[in-house]
Amino acid sequence: MTTIELQPIHDEPALLCKEKLLLIIADLHIGIETELQQNGLQVPSQTGLMQERVIALIETYEITDLVILGDVKHNIPTASTQERSDVRRFLDALHDRVALHIIPGNHDGNLGRLLSPDITLYSSDGAVLDGIGLVHGHRWPSEEVMRCDQVAVAHTHPTIMLTDRLGYRTFEPCWLRASCDQKKLQEKYPAARDPIVFVLPAFNPLCGGIAVNTDPMLGPFHTLLDIPNALVYLLDGSALGKVRDIK
Repeated sequence: MTTIELQPIHDEPALLCKEKLLLIIADLHIGIETELQQNGLQVPSQTGLMQERVIALIETYEITDLVILGDVKHNIPTASTQERSDVRRFLDALHDRVALHIIPGNHDGNLGRLLSPDITLYSSDGAVLDGIGLVHGHRWPSEEVMRCDQVAVAHTHPTIMLTDRLGYRTFEPCWLRASCDQKKLQEKYPAARDPIVFVLPAFNPLCGGIAVNTDPMLGPFHTLLDIPNALVYLLDGSALGKVRDIK
């Protein structure tokens, strides 16, 4: 059976499956601006800009199905009136154009109350769509997800820390393309294949992230993945090599 090809989109934290006209994004954190403002940072809302970016991708690649890998909203356990309104408006604008599939993340409590009836909300332990395993990554994925040849996961907001000659550090959003630690994979999922795992950067640029070359990933995929040998790519497509070699 031919493996469906997943390809990161140049300069966007979005994963494309051309054969199925499928787009995958993650970690929108709609409403994060409220938390930042409470901490003294005055930043404009990103919701409208993110909506425009997603719609542009839908139109460019003629997408029919959009998957959001969790953390659609930000504030937990409750959301403000403005956040609820922004989430509904954002999702409805996209659902007018594509079939919408959501894998809930750890920030998505009570998200179902904000969704139109025909938006598909899956279990938080993941789902399989067109043979691709999909999970947010804050909890152990299902057996069904781990039997796939390719798995897309979010939650960590991966970045890479780069240091110049003067010791100045910058943090760049990045993709990880990883294999599993076979011993740990077989202990937890005896029927699993050896999936290629794509770790998606956050779609919302305000989220920040974890520098994977200095700090552990979040969630159980930190245990399952062979992080030192994972391949790192910047959003512009630059290949930086393996995590273990990036100092």
